[in-house]
Amino acid sequence: MILPLFLSIIFIALGLVHYNWVIGGNFGLAVALPTDENGKRVLNPKKADSAIVGTGLIAFGVFYLIGAGVLKASLPDWIFNYGGWIIPSIFLLRAVGEFKYVGFFKKIKQTPFGKMDTKLFSPLCLFIAVAGFAIQLLN
Repeated sequence: MILPLFLSIIFIALGLVHYNWVIGGNFGLAVALPTDENGKRVLNPKKADSAIVGTGLIAFGVFYLIGAGVLKASLPDWIFNYGGWIIPSIFLLRAVGEFKYVGFFKKIKQTPFGKMDTKLFSPLCLFIAVAGFAIQLLN
């Protein structure tokens, strides 16, 4: 029950950071998006994009709260069976990355994003993946 609760806290916090960007906040935004070597952003998400990601992250948090029995909801078992594998798979893929700007195997590492990705973002994604797979395997 500890791992699902911990993942829920992580997901809900990350979702709230994305909603902060939707309403015009800048918390962490300077290092949250990959840039090329010249400092030009390679991603320029709109507020709607941040809202979609924020909603997804909060939904993942609620998923783990329901799975842990903290929240009650009548959902079909297949949602937990598939979701329990899909969510950590998404974060494992994010940790591996796309080999240029994002993930453990990125080539562009010396940008502000690249440094934070190496220190925090990719390790966090790997932790989420491992914890999610562990929850699935232990159930």
